[in-house]
Amino acid sequence: MRLVAVVQARTGSSRYPCKVLKPILGASMLERMLERVRAARELDDVVVATTKEPSDDPIREICAKADVRCVSGHPTDLLDRHMQAARACDADVVAKIPSDCPLVDPRIIDHVAGYFRKNGHAFDFVSNLHPATYPDGHDVEIIPRPVLETAWRDARKPFEREHTTPFVWDQPDCFRVGNVTWPSGRDLSMTHRMTVDYPEDYEFVRSVFDELYDPDAEPFSLEDVLELLDVRPDIFRINAHLAGVNWYRNHLGELRTIGRRNTVAFEDA
Repeated sequence: MRLVAVVQARTGSSRYPCKVLKPILGASMLERMLERVRAARELDDVVVATTKEPSDDPIREICAKADVRCVSGHPTDLLDRHMQAARACDADVVAKIPSDCPLVDPRIIDHVAGYFRKNGHAFDFVSNLHPATYPDGHDVEIIPRPVLETAWRDARKPFEREHTTPFVWDQPDCFRVGNVTWPSGRDLSMTHRMTVDYPEDYEFVRSVFDELYDPDAEPFSLEDVLELLDVRPDIFRINAHLAGVNWYRNHLGELRTIGRRNTVAFEDA
């Protein structure tokens, strides 16, 4: 089983353009994230899926410098980009990890990927998101290539193409959907935000790296971040008003397995 992580990245974000290029301790946010993803032991390879747009040339340059394969495709059809990345890397299984999750803990990647390696025969899709328990920004979704190909062929709705996997996880009557919950027993999915969609999110992430990053040590963990926030509530407050804001809010009338409890409107944040 060849399990490949696909990190989707582009500079043309409508909410926060060029966020993946923002500096963190002398490198881009994307480079810092790739350091963390590549530390996961259950992955056989890591590939960045970007667009063919000239504006994403810096992403291709970052990947070349980091010796990470980069596949270029459609600007908004991420389902197609993941499919092309899977083919380019000869992946049996794809782990979808968004580039707006620079704090993703490689141990969590290993936990979810390890669960799939042991139990994948029983599932068409495994994630730690349905339902979510980890803080937003530690997203890991795993999909076997034959299932990815089915979604790539049959998904029609724009949000299904843009967000890659909802065609699968939003049809539990058609696909066997597995979920990995946080072993801690906690659920901080709607109270703690560690993803980057807005300037405040970047300031939060930059502050965490400033406090915890050590180039000579293992990547800091989610537990390290939570301990930091306990003693530095000023960092927690930087983007606390955005907790629970996610893309679901724009499709509540279309998604069958997601409800109002799973998101908040931006104006409510």
